[in-house]
Amino acid sequence: MNKTILITGATAGFGKATALLFAENGYNIIITGRRKERLDELEKELLASGKIKVLSLNFDVRKREEVASVLGNLPAEWRDIDILVNNAGLAVGLDHVDTGNIDDWDRMIDTNLKGLLYVTRAISPLMAERGKGHIFNIGSIAGKEAYENGNVYCASKSAVDALSKAMRIDLLKNNIKVTHIAPGMAETEFSLVRFKGDEDKAKVVYKGIDALTADDIAGVIYYCATLPAHVCISDLVITPTQQASVNHNYRRV
Repeated sequence: MNKTILITGATAGFGKATALLFAENGYNIIITGRRKERLDELEKELLASGKIKVLSLNFDVRKREEVASVLGNLPAEWRDIDILVNNAGLAVGLDHVDTGNIDDWDRMIDTNLKGLLYVTRAISPLMAERGKGHIFNIGSIAGKEAYENGNVYCASKSAVDALSKAMRIDLLKNNIKVTHIAPGMAETEFSLVRFKGDEDKAKVVYKGIDALTADDIAGVIYYCATLPAHVCISDLVITPTQQASVNHNYRRV
């Protein structure tokens, strides 16, 4: 029987790449996202990968009632979830804290932290009942080091780092693995979202850097997920070779 993986924020970036990679390797896939048209397109693409099943769930992780309603009423055949990838997340805005947009702050905290908690609260009991499972929390190097104008984004991802450690402890008795992955510079839609659709500003972020790709992160998730049952990689920081820390990058001109 195929194993099952649930991926939040699956319509782009790390989430989409992870869904495609696991589908190619015979996993049944649950994909979630806010953009239904993208979910429908991805479902077709996944089904073309082989003899797998796909369940598309259109909801917003920020909305507690939606999460509870959708994930609390999964069809019986989809309740045995082996892997949860808490991927939904974003950065919005790049301002000093004294001039920050509070709506942007709420959006980041509600998605990056509260959304992750809502989904985990719905899925982890199913894993606990079976005495096995693997939860991946996609954080950021920004959760390890703060940087100018990063304030609330850094805070939200720092919380994901701390929460991952706490989840590992809480779920230890249930034989559930928890892996926190903290990527550095990755060329996805991340900067386009941060700059609210300004493509010119987004391109500058990666100029001169051979940045990480969504496939790179998906490959790491797959590696961790397919290790022997007694092995758990708890925390990973992944950067491009040209990035040593948040504030140390070597750009080729």
